Amino acid sequence: MTMMLDLDAMRGVLPMREAIDLLERALVHEADGRTVVSPKYVTELGTASMRILVAADHEAGYFATKAYHTIDGVGTRYVVSLYRLSDGELLALLDGQLITDTRTGAASGVAARRVTVNGPVRLGIIGSGNQARTQFESLAAVYKIQSARVYSPTRGNREHFAAEMGAQLGIPVSAADTVEAAVQGCNVVVAASNARGAEPILRGEYLAGCRLLCAVGNTRKQFAEVDVRCFADAGRVIVDSSHALHEAGDLCVAIKAGALPDDKWTTLAKIVTGDAQVPDTGMVTFKSVGTALQDLALAARYYELLGQKGDAKKGVSMGSLRAQPGGRSK
Repeated sequence: MTMMLDLDAMRGVLPMREAIDLLERALVHEADGRTVVSPKYVTELGTASMRILVAADHEAGYFATKAYHTIDGVGTRYVVSLYRLSDGELLALLDGQLITDTRTGAASGVAARRVTVNGPVRLGIIGSGNQARTQFESLAAVYKIQSARVYSPTRGNREHFAAEMGAQLGIPVSAADTVEAAVQGCNVVVAASNARGAEPILRGEYLAGCRLLCAVGNTRKQFAEVDVRCFADAGRVIVDSSHALHEAGDLCVAIKAGALPDDKWTTLAKIVTGDAQVPDTGMVTFKSVGTALQDLALAARYYELLGQKGDAKKGVSMGSLRAQPGGRSK
């Protein structure tokens, strides 16, 4: 019988450190040639759009799809479908919002585990939404963060984020009035904004002394969140999928500018297995667009954990899948 898992059923079930471990395991399978990962299939619907991703993990024994649609002025809804690979049985339908936010944070955690930061970690965050929160949580699971600063265009949002996340993680967090002020002097920086435009909001000139930049906010070809210098100044650029080179406007612009030669970029899977290395000094830029393999890894674990607890929900209407405001999607 197909399990139906809504957002409330999944909350608090999967700790961030375990999510990072799950992605690492899936990436090892990817490096071994035991997975299939599709690009995003995008259909524009006028005032809406639909994106579909597919992945299979032969080692784990599952395949999955994620479909998510964005309605202008409403937000984004996500649903993940998990199947058994051996016979194609539909095992679970899961609300994909928490999966998306958590696996995006966890992917940065995987990268951070390979990037040593000498001295106290000072974190700069651009954005105050769900993905900014999971980025902070994931990096705090890897590094001992001394302090953090956050910028968001709305003062109330950034101040609320600073108070809430500071209390949750026990880390001093302050709100900054500009992007530059949020990241200046920080050796770890996260770009997880809702910015939608061709003009980047984070510039490499702000990042003196940055060791790790995680750019996760933009996944669309027509937009750019970080500028070319964020890639040009990096000694190594890591992407969570080679599809990112064609999907993210930031990367497309960097490639066109000659800032991303083939010997500079590598995949997260190769970093995990040691087939590619990060330099001991200088900046490393991690660009994430998200993959269905990441969704699959978490969805399978939710299915296994909640099925064992008997928490499967039957007859949950698809209307209970909640819209995430703002329209950002991965």
